[in-house]
Amino acid sequence: MLIALLCSLPLSALPQQSSCANTAAMSSFAPEAVQAKSILETAAAAGSFKTLAAAVNAAGLVETLNGAGPFTVFAPTDDAFSKLPKGTLETLLKPENKRKLSDILTYHVVAGRVPSAEALKLDFAPTLLGQAARLEVTTSSEGKQTLTIDGARIVTTDIACSNGVIHVIDAVILPRANIVDTAKAAGTFNTLLAAAQAAGLVEALSGKAPLTVFAPTDAAFAKLPAGTVENLLKPENKEKLASILKLHVVSGRMLAKDVLDAKELSTLNGKSLKIAMSGDAATIGGATIAATDVLAGNGVIHVIDSVILP
Repeated sequence: MLIALLCSLPLSALPQQSSCANTAAMSSFAPEAVQAKSILETAAAAGSFKTLAAAVNAAGLVETLNGAGPFTVFAPTDDAFSKLPKGTLETLLKPENKRKLSDILTYHVVAGRVPSAEALKLDFAPTLLGQAARLEVTTSSEGKQTLTIDGARIVTTDIACSNGVIHVIDAVILPRANIVDTAKAAGTFNTLLAAAQAAGLVEALSGKAPLTVFAPTDAAFAKLPAGTVENLLKPENKEKLASILKLHVVSGRMLAKDVLDAKELSTLNGKSLKIAMSGDAATIGGATIAATDVLAGNGVIHVIDSVILP
């Protein structure tokens, strides 16, 4: 499986204006020369994106990235691709894996120009794949700040091109699984998944529309009175079950900090839930938020310790 590596980058090293003369990947180009070339022409001239160029060609994305755009490309170097598990790249370049390769590459591309100064202010970068990659600034114990995208370090920024901008990253980033598959992989939401299936909500939770789910664990469902879950799972109670589950879902992608900033959230149920603090813990609708910011391709999961009832 592809791996996005967590690294660090001092933000003081991030140029606020386009610059190529001081970057390792683009050291042979002056800014004005780069600006006259397209994203792919710029990458080809740099000499350190040969693998990316081959992948773009194999995925049939040359015409797209040579188009008017503009685009922002988070471009993995040849060294970044070399970090992938042995055989991964060769497998992805096979014709039968064209769709998967295209998905991975378009996850590195954002519509429009997003300079580093703007990226520093964002939580997510909406990609051409339809998913959003996480942009994050962290501070080390030494006080150094880091800008990453899905954990990959942004090592060079603001390389201006005729149809967009390139930010160089040191690892290949991967699209995430959707909310349903992310919950399955966790192994602690079996009851919730069975309920979503019975309520006919799996398709909605697997769709492209971003959602924030406050997900009760199996232990949370076990707190309900005996027989409650079994009764709700009956076909005749499908509407009631759906109403309860929708009370746990909010439209949009909300990180923990966004939730805490809100005093109240409107759910897909049509009802609102209050956000409060109980000691050091945050609660929503009376349920304690036990874990936060589990990212999925189509949203965010926050884990809660009890089922919220209308």
